Amino acid sequence: MHEIIDLMNEMSPYLLLGFLLAGLMRAFVPTHLYHRYLGKPNFRSVVNAMLLSLPVPLCSCGVIPTAMSLHRQGASKGASVSFLIATPQTGIDSIIATYSLMGLPFALMRPLAAIVTSLLGGQLVNWFGKTSNPTTTALQAEKAEEERPGFRARIRQALNYAFVEMMQDIGRWLVLGLIIAGLITAYVPDSVFALLAGNTVLSILVVLVCAVPMYLCATGSIPIAVALMLKGLSPGTALVLLMAGPAVNVASMLVVRKVMGLRTLLLYLLSIVGGAIGFALTIDYLLPRRWFTAQLEAMQSCCHEHTPWFNIACSVLLLLFLIHALWRRYFHRGGCGHEHCHCHDEACHCHSHEDEVLKLHITGMSCNHCRANVERAIKAVPGVESAGVNLTEAQAIIRGKVSPESIRQAVESIGFGVED
Repeated sequence: MHEIIDLMNEMSPYLLLGFLLAGLMRAFVPTHLYHRYLGKPNFRSVVNAMLLSLPVPLCSCGVIPTAMSLHRQGASKGASVSFLIATPQTGIDSIIATYSLMGLPFALMRPLAAIVTSLLGGQLVNWFGKTSNPTTTALQAEKAEEERPGFRARIRQALNYAFVEMMQDIGRWLVLGLIIAGLITAYVPDSVFALLAGNTVLSILVVLVCAVPMYLCATGSIPIAVALMLKGLSPGTALVLLMAGPAVNVASMLVVRKVMGLRTLLLYLLSIVGGAIGFALTIDYLLPRRWFTAQLEAMQSCCHEHTPWFNIACSVLLLLFLIHALWRRYFHRGGCGHEHCHCHDEACHCHSHEDEVLKLHITGMSCNHCRANVERAIKAVPGVESAGVNLTEAQAIIRGKVSPESIRQAVESIGFGVED
């Protein structure tokens, strides 16, 4: 617990700031800006997708349906892959959290590696992947988003996104990352890592094999990387975990395979693995090790000093936000699931005209970004008057004269499943 609390005290001020900035960008940057200039299978569209990913506040799982939605709306496979690789690691929240625990060199190297790897992966898909003609739809939901609410409403939207929705999405992974880091630091003997500590290539390969099939949040992976470095593993090995964990996991691999094909999946994996190994070796053999270990040495030297009250207050505030968000995610049962409906019974307006209401079970959703993308895809189907998706119940409630098969096609086109 002592190790976990120390890590949380170090990260909490930066995490709160990162969540807030992500919320402000979500509320004030129009969504339609992320859906333009990505259609042609050339390097320019790959660069555009990478540039669009920089300010987008998406977690590691939330970027999957967003990238698939971009592809469905006309983005090329190369642009979609570029967006998918870059977004989790260039998010403002993960960059600030990386700086808080690992220092400025890591905070700069991590997004740089993500940018280069995303450009490489996108262009490889353009060169060697099979082209496709994704279905472009005039999204009704996107038109609604263009009717921007007032300033106060957007501030409320930003705070809700930052400290409720985003914490619901990555809160459990952040907590899990802190717990794993604390357990590694406290209970794993240094001798376990003795073989790996002096062999950079072997340690990189071992961490890569462990990180690829796992789901590691871009923020939650940071304390785990710190714990591994404190046990003697190289900075390059830590970067491999930071790059491969969030970008490659079973969920993303299955969705990319389903929506864009096996060849695109293999090129996607090749670019991430190759980029991670290349940047890891660059850090360990070409750059001064001191750049990447100074922050940890400073942390160890002052670990027994009095923790500033500001850090403690931020940790308490962060913990309260996490408890509130996770309670709402897993224990609160709130009506139909529509974002503007707060009912608790079947009498709400969303359930009027029962003869025109269709209820379907959606599979594969794991965060609010998944929910929003599914809802947006359903609203784009001709005949849909309104739609709400409940993440906790994994249920979509659609009003309008529409067939289940058309809803199924729309949802499956962005990588999710539908059950009656």
